[in-house]
Amino acid sequence: MPLQQSPNAAFLTYLYCFFMKLYHKLSQISFLKKSYAFKFLFVAFIGIHIPLIGILFFVLFYNSAISPTSILVFSLIMTLLATLITLLILNQLIKPIAIASKSLNDYRNNRRLSVLPTGYSDEAGLLMCNIQESIYEAESFINEKQDLIYMLSHDLKNFAGNPQGLAKLIIEENPSQSVKDMAALICESTDLQFRYIENFIKLLNEQDQVVRLNQELKTIVFPNILPFINEQVEQRLLDKNIKLSLSVELEEAKLRIDEGLLVQVLVNLISNAIKFSYFDSEIKVRIYTQAEQLIITVTDNGIGFDKNQIDELFKKFTKMSRLGTAKETSTGIGLYLCKKIIERNKGELTAASEGKNRGAEFKIVFEI
Repeated sequence: MPLQQSPNAAFLTYLYCFFMKLYHKLSQISFLKKSYAFKFLFVAFIGIHIPLIGILFFVLFYNSAISPTSILVFSLIMTLLATLITLLILNQLIKPIAIASKSLNDYRNNRRLSVLPTGYSDEAGLLMCNIQESIYEAESFINEKQDLIYMLSHDLKNFAGNPQGLAKLIIEENPSQSVKDMAALICESTDLQFRYIENFIKLLNEQDQVVRLNQELKTIVFPNILPFINEQVEQRLLDKNIKLSLSVELEEAKLRIDEGLLVQVLVNLISNAIKFSYFDSEIKVRIYTQAEQLIITVTDNGIGFDKNQIDELFKKFTKMSRLGTAKETSTGIGLYLCKKIIERNKGELTAASEGKNRGAEFKIVFEI
């Protein structure tokens, strides 16, 4: 069903028709109206016969005697001219496909909504109509999903805030030191939950937002983000007595990724390394530059994986979702989200391992 158009949309449709004059005019011819292929064949048929018509006129109306050479030269000129004209006209006839392709790319790359003409009944017209409706449906779905995410995040914050409020009331009552310490831990835990919720919302939003090519560069100061990373993985490191070694070989870098999202990706990668590392082992994080690239590596000495399993690691709800070394469960979506976020921010996330029980390395690369 064609979409109803506002006055502004109608103007844009008119503008598109202006650029598709030939297609629009051919669509007014009854026997060409419903077939895009017939339009091409019609133009090709006329183009093929232009040289023949020209030669007939030349022979009939040329006053002097006609030599074979002059006919040959004239035929060659008419053929080249007819070919050029036919190609130019066919190029104009391709405009609906080009415009439909551009509209789809604009939406995918820049989240820009276009208004395509939907009043044509041939194959190209149906293509434009289907692309237009698909873009609107996708935009509507994204908006509804974002509204649902905001509602859930608000409710989750309320649930997390209730125990924090009670813990603060307990502290105000001047209880024993042990009770006060427990209440402080509850406050600290709920603060961490708030941060997780905010970062999770960013992760989901990043799935929906198509990063613009001219996205602004942001200065990431690495010493400033390390405390946030440590805070979120500290307890898990303590639970398995794992040492986290951080090597930061540069102060800052200009990247197109949001600082909070980068922190969450690194937290996810480190958490993944903890999950599959053995007790009393070490995880190394290194941030450095090499050949105009910013490189971040997360390396562990854990259970590793076979080289033929690398592609499976980054799939959504992967079949490689395994229990950790302390029977930790996995959602099967963490690495998938990390890879999507890094790639949409013009980076690359890869994984490598020498095999089972030989550790693993995850590497993030940004051009700088």
